[in-house]
Amino acid sequence: MNLSVLDYIIIICFLVVTLYVGYRFARKQDSFKSYFLAHGRVPSWAIGMSLLATLISSVTFLAYPGTGFTSNWILLVQGLMVPIVLLGTIWFIVPLYRKVIGLSTYEYFERRFGAFARYYSSLAFVLRQFSGMGTVLFLLALALDSMIGGNTMIMIMVVGLIIIGVNLMGGMEAVIWLDVFQGFMLFATGITCLTVILFSTHGGISEIWAVAKANGHTGFGPYDADLTRVTFLVMAINGLFYAIQKYGTDQTVVQRYLTAKTDKGAIRASLMGILLTVPVWMLFMFIGTALFVFYKQNPLPQGLHPEQVFPYFIGTRLPVGVRGLILSAMISAAICSLSADLNSLAAVGVEDYYKKMRRGLSDHAYLKAGRWTVVISGLIAMGIGCLYINAGSEGVLGIVFTLYAIFSGGIVGIFLLGIFSARANKQGINIGIIACILFTSYAFLTSTQIGIGANKHLLLNFGEYNFGHDKLMLGVYSHLVVISVGYVASLFFPKPVLDKNLLYSGWKEARRNEKREAKVTLKAV
Repeated sequence: MNLSVLDYIIIICFLVVTLYVGYRFARKQDSFKSYFLAHGRVPSWAIGMSLLATLISSVTFLAYPGTGFTSNWILLVQGLMVPIVLLGTIWFIVPLYRKVIGLSTYEYFERRFGAFARYYSSLAFVLRQFSGMGTVLFLLALALDSMIGGNTMIMIMVVGLIIIGVNLMGGMEAVIWLDVFQGFMLFATGITCLTVILFSTHGGISEIWAVAKANGHTGFGPYDADLTRVTFLVMAINGLFYAIQKYGTDQTVVQRYLTAKTDKGAIRASLMGILLTVPVWMLFMFIGTALFVFYKQNPLPQGLHPEQVFPYFIGTRLPVGVRGLILSAMISAAICSLSADLNSLAAVGVEDYYKKMRRGLSDHAYLKAGRWTVVISGLIAMGIGCLYINAGSEGVLGIVFTLYAIFSGGIVGIFLLGIFSARANKQGINIGIIACILFTSYAFLTSTQIGIGANKHLLLNFGEYNFGHDKLMLGVYSHLVVISVGYVASLFFPKPVLDKNLLYSGWKEARRNEKREAKVTLKAV
């Protein structure tokens, strides 16, 4: 499935335009805050599109169609929980962060619970980002392998160097405007591919629906209350905590809140990003469902990985030129997502670590350190992507889950206690974090098998006391451990003296005062 010369020309032109965007904004990156926060120069609608593109990477472009091809839509449940949670919380999360932090999300954790909470949460973010970046690069490599064949390592290196170059030159402003372009490309690509599949399938959409339903490829079940496997209930509970973790504690998202000119602009951008992301997830999941029916009518070559089916369709069923455009969109999804990851990693690296070690340096020195962090992080991500390619899909999933399970546990618990409980204190949270680490280590070790073939065995075997629930529930339980242990432990230590701006109750009181002052002003007029 070699691409045509025209396809390659389109891809090369896209990569050149991407570099030009970085160059276009390079002269504006003259300070640390300008480089990482764009100095309020970006309109809220562009930030909303940027949030969409940040959350939509090669994982959505390839993994969602792959999942829709092999099963029903149960993995969509997690995403469907996002608007439910965020529509009720975004109103105070955004102004809270904009008021109490400078750049790093984890500055809030330190102001609320001390240095240990900050470093635990920021280290968890760093490890999550690197594991996620490796996944993005791995899936991109799978797509390139099925469409081009060979030289995937070289392509990964080329994409990685372009990402580093864009970040070095244009900073966050370039990343956001690339995201805007990617957002439009994503919708156009998804709609184009789905239209072609619908018209290429005998019987059209009615046949797709009938065959998919008959083969169990529709719906969000199973709907029972079994927590030992992936069910609707497991995905819904996991999705509630995922939404809070992603939009309330993740640097890549919170950093977008800080780039807006006003609180209202940041809230509008957040709502736009949330409301656009869910339809995109649904679109690409349904593409996988349609591909399942299409390839029941048309034989599919043996040995294709589920994530390679969509790229295979693109390479064999779409005309010359269109293939190049869609592959450009696929590469664009990876570039935008990884660019945001790199920028956020550099922000956390400088703000949470370098500034602590080297206090009192000039703004230019911190800007230089940020750029060096971009380069180093980019090279590490490229290395992880190459390791994932060699490890295969099982290696990827194992590594990603290990990092998420052991190092991400309890972050939402810390955040929820921080904003809703004035009684929770530093000592109690530190005890809660230690309990969470012990619990997640136990759960992971007693539920993960190693070995080859039939010779697999648990890392740690406590018999009937092994962790028996689905691993998605591990993340939920870890947050609950921090909330329960952290709060109870806090009762044994003095109540902290807090800045009201750090609490939900403080935001609520400020809102009441604003309304009261507005009424007084209105009466005076």
